[in-house]
Amino acid sequence: MSDGTQVAAPKLKLGALTALVVSALIAAGIFSLPQNMAASAGAGAIIIGWVITFFGMLTLAFVFQTLANRKPEIEGGVYGYARAGFGPYMGFNSAWGYWISAWIGNVSYFVVIFSALGSFSALGFFGEGNTLPAIVCSSVLLWMLHFMICRGIQSAAFINILTTVAKLVPLALFLVLVIVAFKVDTFRLDFWGTAALGSIMDQVKSTMLVTTWVFIGIEGASVFSSRAENMRDVGKATMIGFALSIVMFVAVTLLSMGILTQPELAALKNPSTAGVLKAAVGDWGATLMNIGLVISVGGALLAWTLLAAEVPYLAGKDGTMPKFFGVVNKNGAPVNALWLTNGLVQLFLIITLFNSAGYLTLLLLATSMILIPYLLCALYALIIAIRKDGYSEAESGLRLKDLLVSLVASVYGMWLLYAAGPKYLFLSMILYALGVVFYLKARKEQNQKPFMPAEVVIAVVVVLLGIYAAYELATGALTL
Repeated sequence: MSDGTQVAAPKLKLGALTALVVSALIAAGIFSLPQNMAASAGAGAIIIGWVITFFGMLTLAFVFQTLANRKPEIEGGVYGYARAGFGPYMGFNSAWGYWISAWIGNVSYFVVIFSALGSFSALGFFGEGNTLPAIVCSSVLLWMLHFMICRGIQSAAFINILTTVAKLVPLALFLVLVIVAFKVDTFRLDFWGTAALGSIMDQVKSTMLVTTWVFIGIEGASVFSSRAENMRDVGKATMIGFALSIVMFVAVTLLSMGILTQPELAALKNPSTAGVLKAAVGDWGATLMNIGLVISVGGALLAWTLLAAEVPYLAGKDGTMPKFFGVVNKNGAPVNALWLTNGLVQLFLIITLFNSAGYLTLLLLATSMILIPYLLCALYALIIAIRKDGYSEAESGLRLKDLLVSLVASVYGMWLLYAAGPKYLFLSMILYALGVVFYLKARKEQNQKPFMPAEVVIAVVVVLLGIYAAYELATGALTL
C-alpha cells in the first residue's frame, strides 16, 4: 500500500473522459424515463420540465467547463470546488453527499438490471430485482467489478469505452422504431395531464428529480481531472456528454408519449422502454430493450463504481475526509475507498430484501443527496466571476458571460431544492448528520480546529435535522 502521490498511473485521454461522462449519464435512467416522467405529468408539463432542465443543466455543464479551465489546480471536481469556495466543512459535505449519492445510485442500478432480467420467463425468479436470487447475483457482479477496478483505473476506463459504444446501439434502434410507430393523436391526448395529476406547476415540479437523476454524472470528467492527460479535455468531455445525452433523453421521453397514453405509460413496469417498444413492434421489442438495459447498466455500474470511489479517495488524500480513504494499491486503484463503497452497496442490497423500496425510491434519495453539491459548484463559479478570480483584464466580456451562466446555474440549483420537496431532502439529513463523525476524524488527523464559527451553526442544524428525521423514520411518520 502507498499514498496516491507515489503511484504514476497512466493518464486518461479525451475519449476515455467522454466515455465516463456518457456512460454515467446514459444508464438505467434513460430506459425508465417514459414511466418515471409519465407517472406524475402530462406531455405539456414534461416538455416544460425538459426545457427548464436543458437550460439549467446546460449552464451547470458550462460551470464545470469554466471551473476546469479557470481553476485547473483544484482536484476532486464537485467537492474540490465546494471546499475552495465555502470552506472545509462544506467541502466535506459536498464530497460526502456526492459519495453517498453515487453508491445509493449503484444499488438502484443493481435492482433495475435484475428487474429487466426478471422480465424473461426463464428468469422470472429475479422478480423486481430485489428477490433473494437477484441479490445473490447482484452481489457476484458487484465484487467482479470491484476486483476489475482494483487491477487499475486505466484498464477499467478502456472497458467502459467499449460498453458505452455498445449501449448506444439498442437506444438508436429504439428511436428509429418509435419514430416510425409514432401517433400524433396519442401524443395530443390529455396533453396537459388529467385533474388527478394536479396543476401544471405541480406536474413540472414532479419531473425535476427524475430529470436531474438522469443528468447525475455530468461532472464525471471533472471528478477525474487529476487523472486527465490534458485539463482542457475535461471541459470538452463534459460538453460532448451533455449534448449527446440531452438529445437522447428528450427523444426517448416524448416519442414514447406518441406510442402509449400517459396512464398507460405510468402503469408500465421498469424498464419502461421495453413496454413502449413492445406496444410499437411486438414482444421482440421488449426483449431488445431489456438486453440493451443490461448492457447499459453494466457499463454504468463500472463508470459509477469508479466515480463513487474516486471522490472519497481524493478527499482522503488531501485531508478533507479521513486519510484511510486516500490509500491506493500497487496498480493505483483507490482500494480502501473501493472496499468501503462496495461494502455499503452490498449492505443496502441486503436491506432491499426486507424493504419495499425500489428503483424509483432509491433514485430520488440519491438525487436529493447531490442537489447541495451541485448548487455549491454553481455558487463557487459565480463567486470567482464576481471577484475576477482567474480572469485577466482583457477577458471582461468572457467574465460577464460566465457571471450570467453561473447565476442561472445557481438559480436552477435553488429551484431543484424547491422542486425536490421536503421528504427526500429531509431523509438526506440523516446521512449528512452521520458524516460529522468522519469530518471530525479528518480534522483531528490534520491537527485542525473542528469547525470555523459559522460552520458550527451549520453542523448543529444538520445534526438536529438528521436526528429528527431518524426519529420520524423510526416511528413511521416518514417512510421511504
